[in-house]
This record gives sequence, structure tokens and C-alpha cells, in this order.
Amino acid sequence: MALATDTAPTTPTRRGGRWIDDWRPEDPEFWATTGKPIARRNLWFSVFSEHIGFSIWSLWSVMVLFLGPAYVAAGTFTGEPAEVAAQKFLLTALPTALGAFVRLPYTFAVATFGGRNWTIVSASLLLVPTVATAFVLEPGVSYTTLLVVACLAGVGGGNFASSMANINAFYPEREKGWALGLNAGGGNLGVPVIQLVGLLVLATVGADHPRIVLLVYVPFIVAAAVGAALLMDNLSTTRNQPRALRDATGEKHTWVMSFLYIGTFGSFIGFSFAFGQVLTNQFSGSFATPLAAASLTWLGPLLGSLIRPVGGKLADRFGGARITAWVFVAMALGAAVVFAASQVGSLPLFVVGFVLLFVLSGLGNGSTYKMIPAIFRVQAMDAVAAGEDARTADRRALRMSGALIGIAGAVGAFGGVLVNLAFRQSFLTTGAGDAAYLVFIAFYVVCVAVTWAVYLRPGTRFRV
Repeated sequence: MALATDTAPTTPTRRGGRWIDDWRPEDPEFWATTGKPIARRNLWFSVFSEHIGFSIWSLWSVMVLFLGPAYVAAGTFTGEPAEVAAQKFLLTALPTALGAFVRLPYTFAVATFGGRNWTIVSASLLLVPTVATAFVLEPGVSYTTLLVVACLAGVGGGNFASSMANINAFYPEREKGWALGLNAGGGNLGVPVIQLVGLLVLATVGADHPRIVLLVYVPFIVAAAVGAALLMDNLSTTRNQPRALRDATGEKHTWVMSFLYIGTFGSFIGFSFAFGQVLTNQFSGSFATPLAAASLTWLGPLLGSLIRPVGGKLADRFGGARITAWVFVAMALGAAVVFAASQVGSLPLFVVGFVLLFVLSGLGNGSTYKMIPAIFRVQAMDAVAAGEDARTADRRALRMSGALIGIAGAVGAFGGVLVNLAFRQSFLTTGAGDAAYLVFIAFYVVCVAVTWAVYLRPGTRFRV
């Protein structure tokens, strides 16, 4: 199943709540007089809810900084320092994995329950990992318990998928790059914001009070749910199509774009979760305290989030595939800088390389999402040229775009799991992250080749 939005008025049976029956964003007059203000209102509250979701999803990138010697002494973590580091990397990998897993059902929930209604539910669910973590987090808690509550934080990762699917239905094709980029970028800002909250707590009251971070977020979670209830809308014309997911899984572009999204968003979320631990383990002399590591972890995610809409805008102007290809070239160079800095032990160069990776992954997030509707727009134009009705072709393109967004979002998020597992294995076996950096370089080179071969080589129909 996937999302589709009719381009003409329909009158489906109302299911209660704030439902809009007539939604025609591709109609210039409707968009200018009616559609745009409604779409923007829904966009802003969607961004807020997704922002809080990202914060809770990345909660354990902050919590691990509070799990210091007291937790080792109390038996929560066991083994040599490399083994303790590996155990902490697993704590950040698990919520990434669950967040990736729930993205598909979250995507389809928008059409089943309505964008507004599902935003209320998905925001409210964020209370579960927040309260559970506050309840169990203390020295001596079993490592298994930490794994369970860390995994629960993955529900925050699903908010992205439902939010993107909802906003994709609200906006016309010509503005999707900007709208989806802004929606995703505002959501991604939840990562650096919770890291800044963690930094503030560490700087003021110390590493013994992680619950303060959690208590700060409870009222914001409630505000996201209440705001959605009061000010968002459901689109009656958005519905699940039973065959769309099956059709999308048989479409080669679904898997190509999912692969590329592993390289962009997977890198962003994986590095966001792991960067603090990488600093602590790679440069233990400079980052002997949690406060020292927290003082830098927020910078890369912040810049990567802020620049994501720029990636969408650049893709709108120059083409998503062209921007994406150059992003991967630069990311390979950025990973090479990180590897070189690790070899010579240069902390400033190491941080510069990682910040570059964050910025580039943010640009790539925006450009890859712009490519998705553009791919199916090309297919729709081909179908119309072959004699198919334009409205039918457009509806199929939107349906397939919604399906691909859900699949690529889920598969791409698993890239964050792979990043954390790569660091875990590298530190466990060699005591450093060098092996992981070499893997990242090789992967980005492959992404360049794939982007060129499918979307940029001479003669391809999909120069999107």
C-alpha cells in the first residue's frame, strides 16, 4: 500500500475530525487562494512533531554520555574499555534499527487514520520511551534493561516517515523539493537540539542527573500532540492503494534510491548517534569527561539539519541527481579527511572532516528526496506521450512516489544501524575507527558510480 491523492474533488465518507474533502494543489487558482495557507499551517506543526520525534529517537546519543564510571563500577557495563565501548555503540544502534523498522507502517498510517489523527498518536507514543528511560536509568540497572528502553526510543524514527508522507500529499509537484526539504530539515534539528539540552545539563548539574533531559521533553511531547489536535488537518483524498507497495518493490528505482538514501540519511543519523562516542574513544585524552564530548557532538547535526532545505532547493534548480552525485564525491573526500586525521592524531582536522560529512549528508538528504517524485514524473510524461490519460498518469506517479518515500525512508534509516555497527566492530577489533572510515570511503565511491550510471550517463531517460 502507499499514498495517493486525487487531483479532483471527491466526497468520501467522513470519519470524524478535521477532514478536507476537496484538495487540488496542482490547480494554480486553488493553491493560491485556498491550498497554500492550509498546507503551510500543516507543514509547521508537522515539522514541530517530527522535530520532537527526532529528539527522542536520538535520545541515546545523549544518554550514553551520562553512563560513565559509576555504571561500570555498578556492573551495568563489563569487560575491557573496548568492550564497554562496543556495548554503548549497541545502545545507539538499537533505536536506529527500530526507527527504521516502523517507518513503513507509519507511512501508511497517514492514509488509514489521517495525517492529523496519526500525528496525535505518534506524538503521544513518544512519552513511552521518555518515561521508561527516566524510570530505570541509574547505576546498577542491568544492561539488558538499558537495551530494551533504548530500543523503545526507535518510535521517534517513525515520525519522519508519516510526516513526509503527509506533507508530500499537501504540496504541488513544483514545491515539493522546498516543502519536503524544510519538513525533513526541521525534523532533523531535533538531533542537535537534544544534544544541546544534554550539554546544558552536563554543564550545570553534572553527569549524575540525566533525568533532567527527559523531564524537559515531556511538556514538548504533550504540546506536539495537542497542537496537532487543534491545528492540523486530514485529507480525505489521501488513501492507501493496496497494489502500490507491491508495484514499488518491483520498480528498480525504489532500490536504487533506497541505496542512495543509505548514503545520505543513513550517514547523517548514524554519525549523529555515534559521534560523541567516537570522540570519547578516539581521543580519550581530550575528551575525558562527558561534558567535553557533548560540547562538540551537536555542531555537525545542527549544520546538517539546517542545510537540508538547501539541498532540496539546489535540486529544484540544477537537478537532484547532479547534486546528489557531487555530494557523494565530496563525502568520500570528507571521510578521507577523517581517516587522515585519525592516522596523525589531529583532533581539529578530525572534527572538521566530520562536520563536513554532516553538512554534505544534509545536502544529500534534500537532493535525494527531490529525485523521488521527479523519477515518476518522467514516467508519467512518457505514459501521456504514449496516449494515457494525464490525470491517471499523475495519480499513479503520486502513488508510486508515496510508496518509494516510505520504503527509501525505512531502508535508508538502516544505514544508521550499519554506521554504528561498523564503529562498534572497528573499535572492538582495532581500538580505533580507522577500518570504519575506509568502509565509508568505499561506499561513497560506489554511490557516485550508481548515481551516474542510472541518472546521469548520456542517453538515460531519467536525468532527474
